Amino acid sequence: MQKIVECVPNFSEGHDLALIEKITSAISQVEGVTLLDVDPGADTNRTVVTFVGDPEAAVEAAFQGIKRASELIDMRKHSGAHARMGATDVCPFIPVSNMTMEECAELSRILGKRVGEELNIPVYLYEYSAATPERENLATIRAGEYEGLSEKLKDPHWKPDFGKAEFNARSGATVMGARKFLIAYNVNLNTRDTKKATDIALEIREAGRNARDPITNKFIRDENGVPTTRLGSLKAVKAVGWYIDEYSMAQISMNLVDMEVTPFHIAFDEVVKEANLRGLRVSGSELVGLIPLSAMLDAGKYFLKKQNSSTAVSNAELIRIAIQSMGLNEIAPFNPQERIIEYQLGSKDEKNLVDLGVTGFVDELASDSPAPGGGSVSALASAMAAGLTNMVGVLTYGKKGYDDNWNEIEEISNQAQALKDTFLFLVDEDTRSFNSVMTAMRLPQASEEQQAERLEALQEATIYSAEIPLKVMRHSLEIMKLAGRMAEIGNQNSLSDAGVAVLQARAGLEGAALNVLINIPGIDDKKVVSKFEKEVDKLKAESSVLAEKALSAMTSKLKSDSNS
Repeated sequence: MQKIVECVPNFSEGHDLALIEKITSAISQVEGVTLLDVDPGADTNRTVVTFVGDPEAAVEAAFQGIKRASELIDMRKHSGAHARMGATDVCPFIPVSNMTMEECAELSRILGKRVGEELNIPVYLYEYSAATPERENLATIRAGEYEGLSEKLKDPHWKPDFGKAEFNARSGATVMGARKFLIAYNVNLNTRDTKKATDIALEIREAGRNARDPITNKFIRDENGVPTTRLGSLKAVKAVGWYIDEYSMAQISMNLVDMEVTPFHIAFDEVVKEANLRGLRVSGSELVGLIPLSAMLDAGKYFLKKQNSSTAVSNAELIRIAIQSMGLNEIAPFNPQERIIEYQLGSKDEKNLVDLGVTGFVDELASDSPAPGGGSVSALASAMAAGLTNMVGVLTYGKKGYDDNWNEIEEISNQAQALKDTFLFLVDEDTRSFNSVMTAMRLPQASEEQQAERLEALQEATIYSAEIPLKVMRHSLEIMKLAGRMAEIGNQNSLSDAGVAVLQARAGLEGAALNVLINIPGIDDKKVVSKFEKEVDKLKAESSVLAEKALSAMTSKLKSDSNS
């Protein structure tokens, strides 16, 4: 799975749009990143830029943006309502997909070292990147702002984490770090009453509200006369109630600062509960900005579980359920391709085989193009096997007579769903791997150095072209096992579907084996060749035994039922 990180640099310029465009252009020109949002503020004289990409590209893009800002922004002439201490005031990395917080913290250290050394800008680390607890809070580091930075740098206690403790009058200093993903989320109420919305916000936000005596309704105070606080129901949530004239409705506006502690679907349901207690109704909700795919999938699964329905459905269906359950379309259409971070990545011009549809795929297959070929077809065959296995599970889950096996059926179904997505990726990856071999073969070979580079690239591409169908073989065997087990404990009215799943997975495995073997003659490393050949033989032998056993049992059962 692709590693995806978000980066949100804040630049100290909010008026000059042409200048801002030069900075964002330096970011967006780095291959591997996608610019998501540019939000300039005139009053704050500050622009918040959001982009995502793979870790290495994100670091490079952030550096190019910081470098360009250091050339264009002169802090000696800057003023604005927002606290700041440098041309690039803050630059956090946020994990989005398959990234840990520590990995993001390491990215901030890599970037900080480079900025300090190459641009002579003092760099401080904050939040999860901070070396000491007293530097975790951004406000603490930024105290005194740009105007107090010269004196601050003279204090050994405020020696920067990277760069020299010397005042850079033009660029100031920059704060870098790693933080959690923040979701800005509003829930709509069928009222215009701000007080009622505020009452709900105080009830749910972590900070809570002043505690009242249940009998007298007066504030409860401590020994010093200070009102005590009763914490709200949702941790890691900040919330206010307000009225939006444009929508003619009140909203609960929330910042979910840790979606692992409080996911947005839990926040939604908590507002629904509090609204119902007050005779109000939640009419929908809206996400501000973008959201990680995982948050939408978790929400879809949450609402399906509440319905006592199987969660082993496609990502598209999980997203649809989430949108419908939380009314994310009420204020404006919620387009997953535009609002989900992962869907924003990659080339918009890239055409995937799996998006062609059956007719388009078969027509492409029948053309004179050498790819797609047997490798892609093998992956597709096993993808259909996974789909069938999942279908049997979905048709079994929740049905009487199969109660004892519901948990196992749901687990198998989710495994099959995940394998289906893997196979669909491999359909296109097989074609991409073939194309990489063709690209390597076309490399120049006029000199000995070019010949060596071409040979190395060709070997790498050929080995990878063999590894892809080998992955198909491994996963096909997994599906055969899952389909065989589903035939034993699943809906017996779908027994033939489980049988076809075994056959399709076996076909995918056998076809993939041929595609491993056809690449082996082009591999010079005999150890790699021996390893691949042994694994092919092992997987073929195991699948043959498994398929014969499973299909024999299913055939006997079908014949027995037809004669009864």
